[in-house]
Amino acid sequence: MSTNVTPVREMLTTAAAARVTEDPEIASVKRVLKLLDKTSKSNRTYGPTNPVAQKFFQQFFEELSTHLATYDKLSFLVQRTALLYKEQLVYQEEHDGGGESMAFKLYADGIRELSLRQGLTREDLGFFLDSLWGGLDPTKDDDDIVTRIWGKNLSTISIVTAEEVASASVSQEGFVRLDSPSVSDSTLRDLIDHEKARGNQTSDDESTSGSGKASSPRDRRLQAGHLGYEVTEEELAILAKEIETESHRDSLAYILDALTAILASEQSSALLTKLCNLWGAVVESLLREGKWTVLENVLSLLHETDAVRPDLPEEHKQQLASILNGLGRTERIRIIESYLNRSPDANVEGLSTILLLMTPDAVPSLCTLLANLTSPAHQAIVVETLTLLAKDKPDPVVRGLMDRRPIYVRNLLAILLKWNASKFVEPIEKLTRYPDAQVRREVVRAIGQLRPNGSGVKLVPLTSDPDESVRFAALKLLMSGQYTVPFTQWSPLVSEDGFMDRPISERRAMFQAMRVSCGDEAVPYWQELMTAWAWTNRKKKEELAVLAADTLGKLATPVAIAALERGSSKGSAAVRQACNVALTQTLKHQRQQPSSARATDGEPS
Repeated sequence: MSTNVTPVREMLTTAAAARVTEDPEIASVKRVLKLLDKTSKSNRTYGPTNPVAQKFFQQFFEELSTHLATYDKLSFLVQRTALLYKEQLVYQEEHDGGGESMAFKLYADGIRELSLRQGLTREDLGFFLDSLWGGLDPTKDDDDIVTRIWGKNLSTISIVTAEEVASASVSQEGFVRLDSPSVSDSTLRDLIDHEKARGNQTSDDESTSGSGKASSPRDRRLQAGHLGYEVTEEELAILAKEIETESHRDSLAYILDALTAILASEQSSALLTKLCNLWGAVVESLLREGKWTVLENVLSLLHETDAVRPDLPEEHKQQLASILNGLGRTERIRIIESYLNRSPDANVEGLSTILLLMTPDAVPSLCTLLANLTSPAHQAIVVETLTLLAKDKPDPVVRGLMDRRPIYVRNLLAILLKWNASKFVEPIEKLTRYPDAQVRREVVRAIGQLRPNGSGVKLVPLTSDPDESVRFAALKLLMSGQYTVPFTQWSPLVSEDGFMDRPISERRAMFQAMRVSCGDEAVPYWQELMTAWAWTNRKKKEELAVLAADTLGKLATPVAIAALERGSSKGSAAVRQACNVALTQTLKHQRQQPSSARATDGEPS
């Protein structure tokens, strides 16, 4: 191997850079080869009968026909990673192209020059593309492209092989090298044919002449042959890097690419059946390993198969549809649950998309998944999915409210609140005695959002909840003035002995809630507090009577004012003083209001 020879690509690149404008013929060659590359790739991926592949084929045929009509023929030299025409680089493989490169394929099959001539038909061109990548008919022998083209013996397609170049280099002295400038003046086929003719003439002359000593074929074989290509150290380094990159490529990507190619081109019904079954196994495997983004791509591919393969038999379309529709089957959701609980810190990118690809039939299983997941982050993803999928099928979510797992129930309440439909108030109100205080607090919030006014009967028991935050949350709603509660619902609470032991702020809030929810119905209760004589707990009862006087002053209805006047004369000294203060403030406020406001406003601010 020589390292002092200037590489062909470098010579041609330098020559091309010296030109101010590109030769129209060179530009045409580049367009043709670019379309050849696209057509080859579409044929490999989708098969030659696919509409996409046929569209590229038609464009390529028209462009090539135009070129051949103008320039008569198209001949180019083949290197491992590039194609050359008249000393110029007209095609080069993409980075990391590897075995997908058209140049590499031709080179690997032993072709060093390819010529296409005027008169090339659609059938000839189709045969060439089929030969280039091995064809799609499994019944044909797996010959290489050289064997196929020679077997067809077309006048419009010709090739020069590496074997011919090597043979000519060894057997003919002075054979021109491939990087010689003279190559651009004639095709490689012309040069080889010329050398063969010259060699035959020399042999004839030597056989007829008795003078001189001719060298034998054995002597010529022992001479150093002229190589068609020389590889530099730089090119070797590039090749080694490409091999290393290829060796580290994800094996899963290889498998999926292969399965995709088969799906796009396979014609055998039996093989397609096996392939569809294999796709189902691939889906479960990706679920088991938590490869959500890869699975998303696979499902997208299967979803678009009908567009890529419109000729796919109906039975196989049904198989693929079954894979997509069966994504939410109970056993597959259990696989997801097992992986997530086993890997709480795993990457969940793409998981939301996978769950949203499921049908509403998966809602019950998704509810089970939500209940069994241990990570709040994973639970949040399932909550988001159920919010969308279960909106028209809410029964599993509503039934789940009776579950004894508080975190699960709180997640379900969050879903119901996002739907914001009043029809869910009744099942939510059944949770007012749920064991977990956080759930009860969420119940109060849900009632306030889903039923912002009307009957507040379901809220009253929560004002005696063991948890202070729940009690004040319920009282805050009842104090809003948007709910009505008959005094018969309040009476058991305010009459029990424990009521006087509550903090004064809580008792005041309770009275204010009673004032705005039942009004004059509670006046007899408050009047009795102010006028009844206390033999026990006198101090606490007096404190409660003072709160009653303040509440009656804010109620300010005629019945409330009459009760204050009675308390101002019948109560203890502290109660009388509280009643007089309340009466003074009430009368002052009424004088300041217009007559129309006094007729409609029973609650001075």
